[in-house]
Parts: sequence; structure tokens; C-alpha cells
Amino acid sequence: MVKEFGIFIDGKWNDASGKEFFETVNPATGEVLARFARGNAADVDRAVASAVRGYRVWKEMPAPMRGEVLLRAALALERGKEELASLVTREMGKILSEGRGEVQEAIDFFKYMAGEGRRMFGETTPSELPDKFNLTVRLPKGPVGMITPWNFPVSIPSWKMGAALISGCSVVLKPATDTPYCAARFVEMISEAGFPPGVINLVPGTGAEVGSPLINHPSIRAISFTGGVATGREVYTAGARRLIQVHLELGGKNPVIVMDDANLDLAVEGVLFGAFGTSGQRCTATSRLIVHESVFGKITEMLAARVEKLRVGNPSDESVDMGPVINRKAKESIMGYIDIGRKEDGHVIAGGGSLEDGEYARGNYIQPTMIETRHGSRISTEEIFGPVLSVIKVKDYAEAVSVANGVQYGLSSAIYTMDVNRAFQAIRQLESGITYINAPTIGAEIHLPFGGVKNTGTGGREAGSSAIEEFTELKSVFIDYSDRLQKAQIDTESRLKETMSESGGA
Repeated sequence: MVKEFGIFIDGKWNDASGKEFFETVNPATGEVLARFARGNAADVDRAVASAVRGYRVWKEMPAPMRGEVLLRAALALERGKEELASLVTREMGKILSEGRGEVQEAIDFFKYMAGEGRRMFGETTPSELPDKFNLTVRLPKGPVGMITPWNFPVSIPSWKMGAALISGCSVVLKPATDTPYCAARFVEMISEAGFPPGVINLVPGTGAEVGSPLINHPSIRAISFTGGVATGREVYTAGARRLIQVHLELGGKNPVIVMDDANLDLAVEGVLFGAFGTSGQRCTATSRLIVHESVFGKITEMLAARVEKLRVGNPSDESVDMGPVINRKAKESIMGYIDIGRKEDGHVIAGGGSLEDGEYARGNYIQPTMIETRHGSRISTEEIFGPVLSVIKVKDYAEAVSVANGVQYGLSSAIYTMDVNRAFQAIRQLESGITYINAPTIGAEIHLPFGGVKNTGTGGREAGSSAIEEFTELKSVFIDYSDRLQKAQIDTESRLKETMSESGGA
């Protein structure tokens, strides 16, 4: 029997308003994993009402106590790590070691945010008036909506929810329709920690039927969205009409620069991991390899030899290096880009084909692919979101930086060089929210801010201590204990004379 899910509100599963369901399937085998209610605006109304009730209780709990609940949630995830990692692999398609890594990231982030309950710092400042004290405090925004993607079905919800929950917000989550099972189990596991009913809510369904009503609901005070640029613009516009904060994490076209003095063996290892880990389905995936002309031939030969040896197959098999892409539509889009690369006179260095026969017949498999191309081609500038690496030759460092910056995105970047001066120049000159030195473009750590510039997002940051800024408001507080009316912003000289007179000065 395939398990069925409704909507998660008031701390438990409830039947959805409608009777329509959709299925989630294993992209490696086509196996149906679960059936989910197709939520609608009425379900969103119920979830938001639940979130409003939960918020009234949760916001009054002191932040350190909220941290204790988050810590229990992290421990619940630890207990369920293998189950959840296996589900990530079966529903999303990443290899099992990456599934474990994703769940560990969620565990780590909830532990980190638990500590932020004792570090929700404000500021104290001197007043321009005597016997007066000034400070700022952070307060939760209210019930918040979250729309998350399929490629990190556990860790991205954990980033958003961990920061929102420690801030005192309640949450309504709309997971991707390709991976709702992971989100459902994630919510079930963290709910073991004892959050008050209504603090955590989940409504599965499409963007049109669940996402839009969530964004436009009058009781939702902020939206956090991760996904594509086109959808992100729609989300941002809808939120702007309501004058609520909208945080966007969008696309990437992340470059690795390999200079003439680079450790090529290290660079090859990093590019393999960055370009073909998660089948290239990361917003931080290495999608462009920008190589100094003096080492271009050598590194492409080394890399192609390794790419041809990557084992593609069912990601539940721990000997496999790369699993399928998420669905048939994604596979068709990626293969379309490979065809575009060929038509743009790109040279396929490795891969380039669809895998259809034998063990691949029921899944969405593509060969890991390298294509030599020119800067400005579509495959070198548009986000492909698959295991396709554009390789570009440059004559020097200045051209490498120009090429790296010459796209609409700015999430992650990397440079391989042994020149410390050049490395520090790259940190300043590369237009991205994240820069790695002698490491691939993937591998962000949860205690540092995550986000990008240009069309990668709206400039805010997830993860790190700055994550709580998305879900809190700063309040300025003025405490006057002089027991008389004091007027700020008056003439400085008059105020100075008055103060000196009161203190006995000349």
C-alpha cells in the first residue's frame, strides 16, 4: 500500500479540503513512493489560521527556551538520519552519501540555531540626553510562508525553518511537488521535539494552487522562496503588492577559474565534485570551467578521462558516483541544452548522451558531459541545472575574471591558484556571494551566510547568524529615567550648557 498524506496543521495530519492527489516517484526507477493531497486555497487558509494560533504561543516563549526545543528537534533528526537520507536518495535521486550529508546539514543547522536563542543580540547606545538609555531588540515578524525546491528537500527547509523558529515565527511550508515525502518526514521528525500546535504547518501542492494563496494571504508577514528566476520575480512582485518582506534565493552559473600555476590534480578533483555532484542539480554547482590557455589542454584531458569513468546508476547503490536527474521534463531540458551547445559549434569533450537502455530504462539518466564553448554562448550563460560543464579558454587572469562576471548570476565562484596575491584579488573582484580558494563551488558551511548578488537573489542571506534577520524586526527602545520631559534634536550648544550647569560645570 502506498502511503497517503493530507495537510499538516495544528501538530498533526489532517484531510485536505479537496479529493485530488498527486504521486511522488523515484527518479531512478519510476516507483511510486507516496500520494499527497493536492492542496488549495482553502487548505492554505486552514494552515495559516493554525500558524496564527501557534504564533501567539511560540513568540511568548523566551528565545533560549525556543532553542531547547530546536535542539530536541536536531536530536530527533539524528535518530532518523539513515531513514531520512535513504528517502532523500529515493525521492530526489542524489547518491546515498550526499543524502546523508544533506540530513547532517539539517541536524547541524538546527543545533546552530538552538544556540542563537542565547545570542539574539541587539545594540545599546549612549543617549544624547542625560539619564536616558537606548537599545534595540529583535522581535519576530509573525507567521511566515516558505516555498522550497526539490534539489535539497531537507536542508533548505531546515535553513529557512530553523532561522524562523528560533526567531519566534510560526511557519507554513509548501514543499516542491517532486519531493513532498522528504518534507513530510522532516516535519514529522522535528515535531517530536514538542513545538506548540500550529507552529509548524505543511500544505503540499502546486505553485498556483498553494504557493500563490500563501504569498497573498493577509496573515503571512514574510515569504522565503528558493527556486528559479522567473518564478522568483512573480513571488517578489506579489509580495511587494502586500508590502511584506520577500527573500529570494534563485539561480547560479558558477565559475571555477584554473590559473597556470594551479595544482591541476586538486582542481580536477574539485571540478568533478562541483560539476557532477547531485547530477549538477545544485544552485552552487560548477557549471563553467574557465582555464588559462597554457594549461587548457592538460586539464581538459585529465578531467575528461575522469568524467568518462564516473559510474552512473541507481543512487541507492553506494558504488555509484552519479544518479538520475529529477524527472523526465528536466532530462529533456538538459538534453536540449546539449543539442544547443553542439549547434553553437561547441565541442563535446566527454559524455553528451542520454542513457536509456538496460538499468537506465525506467529512470532519468544522462551522461556527465563536458562541452568546450565560447563565452557568451547560451550554454555558457544560461542555467542548465544538470550534469553539463561548459569549458572556456582564456589568455590571462583579467580575462578569466571578466568571463566569470559576465553572466546574470552571482552565487558561488572559485579559483585555483598558488599565488596568494591573485587569490586575494579574486576575493574582491569576483561578483558572487561566495568565493572559494582552491576548492569547488559547492560545500557551504552552515555557520556562514549563504546567498548571492545580481539575479541570484534579493541580497539577503540564509544560514549563519545573519539568517535571523530575514524573520525578525528591529525595535528601537528609549528609556528615560530623568523624571522630566527631555527633548532630543534641540540646539547642541544650548543642551551642552544646560548639562554642564546641572553637573556643576563652569
